Amino acid sequence: MLDLLFDMETQDPDDVLTLCLVACHPAVRLRGVTLTPGSPAQVGLVRRVLRLLDRDDVPVGAEDPGTGKDHVSAFHHRWLGTPPPSQPDASPPDLIARTLERHPDAALLTGAPLRNLGRLLDERPEARLSRWVAQGGFAGDNVVPPEHRLPKFEGRDACPTFNFNGEPRAARRALSSGERIGRRDLVSKNVTHGVRYDREFHERLRPYRDRTAGLGLIFSGMERYLRKRPAGKLLHDPTAACVAVDRTVASWAEVEVVREESGAWGVRPAPGSRTFITVALDHERLFEIFVGEGV
Repeated sequence: MLDLLFDMETQDPDDVLTLCLVACHPAVRLRGVTLTPGSPAQVGLVRRVLRLLDRDDVPVGAEDPGTGKDHVSAFHHRWLGTPPPSQPDASPPDLIARTLERHPDAALLTGAPLRNLGRLLDERPEARLSRWVAQGGFAGDNVVPPEHRLPKFEGRDACPTFNFNGEPRAARRALSSGERIGRRDLVSKNVTHGVRYDREFHERLRPYRDRTAGLGLIFSGMERYLRKRPAGKLLHDPTAACVAVDRTVASWAEVEVVREESGAWGVRPAPGSRTFITVALDHERLFEIFVGEGV
């Protein structure tokens, strides 16, 4: 059973789909949720999702960024309504640090720019993470075998990635954190761009939609999404969540992460770094983990 903290944002459907998945997954004990950037509207939305999933017990960490914006996409409002703004239970670094005191083996899954993880490392020097699973980074041709390369990325060793470039200082801080993070598992765009929730995936999910409240909410949300976007959407963060549950979903390379002046990120082999990046996926096993089979 995986004790999990989830750091998320709400501009893209991906993160809320992931919240639905991990809040009810039979192999996960969701211990807390933190938000980027942390507006009261985001807290209200996450509390509504947790209430729909009968998970009011999960604490929410956030800090109002003071931008005057809600940082919630229009799709979320169409899907889940517009709940009233809400206040968090704690700041993100406080919530993460407190949870790690109680559950020292808990993993942190990040699906957003890494401000909250950076704050944890800066403000809580006593905090130690046994495992960080990040949706982010890029593995290029220098580490990905030819048979596993996506055509859209072939010929590249580096590429910009949103979550790392959203807070590059925090990303570099986390990637160079030494013993403070036991293992860094990066679920990179060279594999997540090969996982799409389209009509075929939706119909395959249909027989499982009543298995958990989370799968049911994912199914209803994506039914709405596919009406306007029949091509579907790439499953970045849900893929990272499935990898967090079972590392054997992916094949890995142990690496050092590098950032070019252009903002592109890449990797080079580095045995002993305790930083691993995905180079391929077992798509059948990924779906099994998604629906909670064989866990």
